[in-house]
Amino acid sequence: MALTLCETFHTMRIGAPGQRYLSVTRTASFPRKLFVNGRTMSRLLSLFLITPFLHTWAGNERFLEATTFPQSRSAEERGTQIARQVQDRDTGRDSRSTMRMRLFDRQGRVRERALSTLGMKGGAGRAVPGDRSLTRFTYPNDINGTGFLVWENPEGENERFLYLPSLGRVRRIAGSETQDRPMGSDFTYEDIGGREFEDYTYRLIDDTSRWTAPDGTVHPVFRLESRTRDPKAKFPRVVSLVRQDNFVVVRGEVHNRRDELQKVFDVKRLERVNGIWTVLEMVMVDTLQRTRTELVVEKVEYNVGLTAADFSRRALEQGAR
Repeated sequence: MALTLCETFHTMRIGAPGQRYLSVTRTASFPRKLFVNGRTMSRLLSLFLITPFLHTWAGNERFLEATTFPQSRSAEERGTQIARQVQDRDTGRDSRSTMRMRLFDRQGRVRERALSTLGMKGGAGRAVPGDRSLTRFTYPNDINGTGFLVWENPEGENERFLYLPSLGRVRRIAGSETQDRPMGSDFTYEDIGGREFEDYTYRLIDDTSRWTAPDGTVHPVFRLESRTRDPKAKFPRVVSLVRQDNFVVVRGEVHNRRDELQKVFDVKRLERVNGIWTVLEMVMVDTLQRTRTELVVEKVEYNVGLTAADFSRRALEQGAR
């Protein structure tokens, strides 16, 4: 499993074995009449993730163990261990969710997106060798059916596919496009589809920081730095805050090639639902472009019996019809 932002930051997947259904009541309101900015996309990469998202997920407390770091260990060794625990959280066999996204431009004008996601855990002894996810947009009508499919490959590069109903075909997203921003959002394809664990190095900056939650409570966090091994990456460094009690990434600061802080990811609503710490609302802000993307999870189902066929290129195309 690759590390992603939207647990969106390294890995926030919602799900737990044995839990069938979680319903989240939407607390944000979305106006029917929306303003759309005039900026056009230079490529037909109009998609989001936020598999969620956009992997917008969370973790099961059964995964959490006492984490001790002998002072003799290096910051790199300790950071790698923390990142591994964030990644290896139990997320169930599969999941299905619906979400709402709001995109704000620098003038404060907003566009709305509605999307659904499917996720399936891969690995040894499972139906697929690596994790798989499928994100499909359902609103507005001009992007209804647009889909984004990710196959994670433990032995090679991840494969990403984009389906655009207007073209009626599936196209592969090249590796050089993984840090492009789909659907005009502040997330990248890599945020959505995940990062390969081995493609980054990790370092524990400190274990004495504190994070203040939206409700005012204060929590100890690890301050973790991740650096990509790709010299051409647009965003080569991320500094994340990882809660020490549940290994949920609650904040991520994304730096560009000039090492400027360009994007900030924040968890706005984190709740323990049936024993699972779940990110229900999040936001990504581009401090240089003065834009932001908000994401709200509306409904999630777990262990619904998905199969490898639900994540095929045929399913990506046919599901839009």
